[in-house]
Amino acid sequence: MLLRKVADRVGLTRALAAVLPRGTGPGWRDRGVVLVQLACAIVLGATNVLAAEQLQHQWRALFPKPVSDSTLRRALEAVDGRVAARIERVRAVIRRAVWTWLALRPAGFPWISVCGRRLTGWYVLDLDATVVTCTSGKEGAAGTFKGTWGHHPLGAWVANTRECVAMLLRCGNAAANDVADHKTVLAAALRQLPLPLWSKLLVRIDGAAFSHEVLDHLQSLTTSRRRVRWVTSWAINATDEQAIALLPEKVWTAALRQDGGVHEIKGPDGDMVSYQVAELTGVRDLTGWPKGMRLIVRRVKPSRRDAKKLTAFEKRTGWRYQIIATNIPAHRGLSGVPGSGQVWFVDALYRDHAEVEDRVKAIKRVGLGLLPSKSWQLNAAWVLAATIAADLDAWMRLLLLHDEPELAAAEPETIRMKLYHLPARLTSHARRRTLHLDRTWPWSSAFTTAWQQATQLPALT
Repeated sequence: MLLRKVADRVGLTRALAAVLPRGTGPGWRDRGVVLVQLACAIVLGATNVLAAEQLQHQWRALFPKPVSDSTLRRALEAVDGRVAARIERVRAVIRRAVWTWLALRPAGFPWISVCGRRLTGWYVLDLDATVVTCTSGKEGAAGTFKGTWGHHPLGAWVANTRECVAMLLRCGNAAANDVADHKTVLAAALRQLPLPLWSKLLVRIDGAAFSHEVLDHLQSLTTSRRRVRWVTSWAINATDEQAIALLPEKVWTAALRQDGGVHEIKGPDGDMVSYQVAELTGVRDLTGWPKGMRLIVRRVKPSRRDAKKLTAFEKRTGWRYQIIATNIPAHRGLSGVPGSGQVWFVDALYRDHAEVEDRVKAIKRVGLGLLPSKSWQLNAAWVLAATIAADLDAWMRLLLLHDEPELAAAEPETIRMKLYHLPARLTSHARRRTLHLDRTWPWSSAFTTAWQQATQLPALT
């Protein structure tokens, strides 16, 4: 009920109906309603169109006309390249309205915090790829870099709101650092972001972005009306190790955790050893790389698990190294964030990117974990439906559960059990429908509060 209410209130159902193909006849089903009901079913755990139909039959009291699996499949088959582009434009329009409502909340827009510093005014975009395994001969399935068989989609998430704003379905053997794919996903994500004029955007990518072309493209995203900062991982080679060897011990400083405390780990001898970071920019020759790029190196005592992966240089020094590349200026840092140009802050800012792994796991539990068809086009449409489902889930949490932080951050299985699959009875009498909640259900008050928040949202038409 909450998901469908949010979809109707923000105008998603009506907007999708306007851009999806229309038909005639008494048996024709509105494709906007079809896609929204499919997205709701995906959030509730449907992994294919048959499961989506079965869930809708379970909702007969709420949706008197369930959509059959054949109708769902025809709706997905109609989502070709042109229709998908129109759906993406609709999502961007709806997202702008949602972000406006978020800014009007008492707590305001959800800016992220790193090391106790709030990145007010900075929109953070995280890119990451994942592997979707399969055992059948699906179109585009191939051997992956992990030794499995399946697909290798690449997506983009907004760290502030946890929305999945772009997802590109790729073959299983797609390169992790494919420049064209990264450009495509970045362009699709930027079209989705309702950034204001003179906005500030931070892009974070793991080691997959290590290439001249990707870093040059990130650098070119800055315009007269948009400032773009980026931080990525860097593949260490012999030249980097020679530069690290030149660093004196006094330049190394302790790395910090996300809460601002010293980042320590138990060493091989049982003592606590802190992670350390240092500036490598002035030592390593960066000729040919983007202007203003910095390199920050991080070291830690290796564990037994890392012993086989150490290079000869690391075995000799007794440290394991990682390098981060960024264009965040050392003296100015991120505008409005004091100390954000320091090496310890940039290191913590990059490690905060690891939260995107949670977003990847969440969307794989909400539709992306299993591609339901052998057809590439149908699977691409299913991926788009999964991103719409992720939008609905994120908007419901942001707009209705901002007073329930534990539920707002709950895993998909947890929020399904506590809020979505609600033990209740829906009855009709005198042209009124009444929802009877179980008084003993521990989260009844949370649902009631969320429903009141949903009814107070201004309906968009």
